[in-house]
Amino acid sequence: MFGGKLGVTELLLLLGIALLFFGPGKLADFGKGLGEGIKNFKGALKDGESSTPSAPTPTEKK
Repeated sequence: MFGGKLGVTELLLLLGIALLFFGPGKLADFGKGLGEGIKNFKGALKDGESSTPSAPTPTEKK
């Protein structure tokens, strides 16, 4: 329908429809919650990388 991409016009239309359905207060709360969720997800990824032990290097045979 959109050819695989959403342009500025489509995004503005979707934002306008969401604003009509939910109102500015709930839309702001949704955006805040989404931002906090992304921030927590990135933090968990960083914590996972730092706590994951590195793979042992193969030993050489003599």
